Amino acid sequence: MEKMKIDFAPLDVPLDRRLQTASLVLWVFSFLAMAPICIILFFYLLFTRFWLISVLYAIWWYYDYDTPARGGRRVHFMCGLKVWEYMRQYFPIKLVKTADLDPRHNYILGFHPHGVLVAGGFTNFCTCATGFREMFPGLTSYLLMLPLWFRAPFFRDYLMCAGLIPSDKESASYPLRKRRGGSAVVIAVGGAPEALDAHPGSFNVMLAKKKGFIKMAMEHGAHLVPVFSFGENELYDQVENPRGTWLRWIQERLQSIMGISLPLFHARGIFQYSFGLLPYRRPIHTIVGRPIRVQKKEKPTAEELDALHQLYMEELSNLFEEHKGNYGVDKDTHLNFV
Repeated sequence: MEKMKIDFAPLDVPLDRRLQTASLVLWVFSFLAMAPICIILFFYLLFTRFWLISVLYAIWWYYDYDTPARGGRRVHFMCGLKVWEYMRQYFPIKLVKTADLDPRHNYILGFHPHGVLVAGGFTNFCTCATGFREMFPGLTSYLLMLPLWFRAPFFRDYLMCAGLIPSDKESASYPLRKRRGGSAVVIAVGGAPEALDAHPGSFNVMLAKKKGFIKMAMEHGAHLVPVFSFGENELYDQVENPRGTWLRWIQERLQSIMGISLPLFHARGIFQYSFGLLPYRRPIHTIVGRPIRVQKKEKPTAEELDALHQLYMEELSNLFEEHKGNYGVDKDTHLNFV
C-alpha cells in the first residue's frame, strides 16, 4: 500500500501569509466548532463557581430573544477588524460591481453558488474587507444563516456582530419593511442542500424550484439582484456523492432531519498542504449583477411568480455568461439549474 506523501509548508513563510492562514483557522473554527463549544460551556458553568455567568446570560437571552429576527445587532468595529482583511488576502476575494444600487430601495441579493462554507458571501457582505459599503453607499447588507445557529448561547451574539440574521421568513422580511430603503438581504438561495454539489468545476445551481425569495421580493417590493461568486466551489475537495448513490441518500436524509447538510470535504492543513479543513488558496470573484425591478404586490399570482422567477434565472445565466471568460471558465460551460 502506497503511503501518502505529506507536503509540508516551508519554514520561511512570510509573516503576512502566516497571519492570513491564522485568520482562516479562526473563521473555520467559528463555523465548525464554536457553536457546540458555546453550548457545552453554558451548561458546564452552571456546575462551577461561575454558575452566575450562565444564569445572568440566560436572563439576558430571554429579554434579547427576538433581536436576531429584528435585524440583529451589527457591531461595525467587529466588521472592520484586520483579521478579515487577512482573510480576504488569503484567497484572495474580490467584489465586482456591475451597476449602481439606489439606496432608496430595498434589495434581495441572490448569492450563487452556496459553496461549502459560503466564504465569499461572508467576507463580502459581513465584513468591510472587500469594500461593499464604499461600492454601494447607503446600503446595509444582512446575510441569512440557518436559524439553528441562533439558538446557541454566546454564539448567537457573535453571529449578530457580523450582521448575520436567521433565514426564516419573518427575520428576512424585517429589513425589507424599511420604507426609506437601504437594506440588502443576501440569500444563499441553494441553501444547505447545494453545499452537497460544491465540487471543483461544478456549476450546479439549486434554483429551478426555489421561489420563496421571489415571493418575498414581490410582497415587499424589493428589487432582485443576482450575484455569482466565481471560485466558491473551488475551495474544497469533496467525496464524490452523485445523486442516486447511497452516500448522497444518507446526506440528504440527514439534511432533512437536522436542517444542515454534511458534505464530506477536505483541503489543506495549517502546517501542510496535503489534508485538512482549511480551504485552498484559490481566488474568489463575486459579481454583483444588475437589479431587476420588482413591483410590490402582497398577493402575487402563481403566473406572476413564475414569470419573475424565470426572469431571475435568465439574468443570473446572463451574468454568468458575461463574466465566465474572465475567470477561467470554459466557453462551453453553462449554469445547470437543478
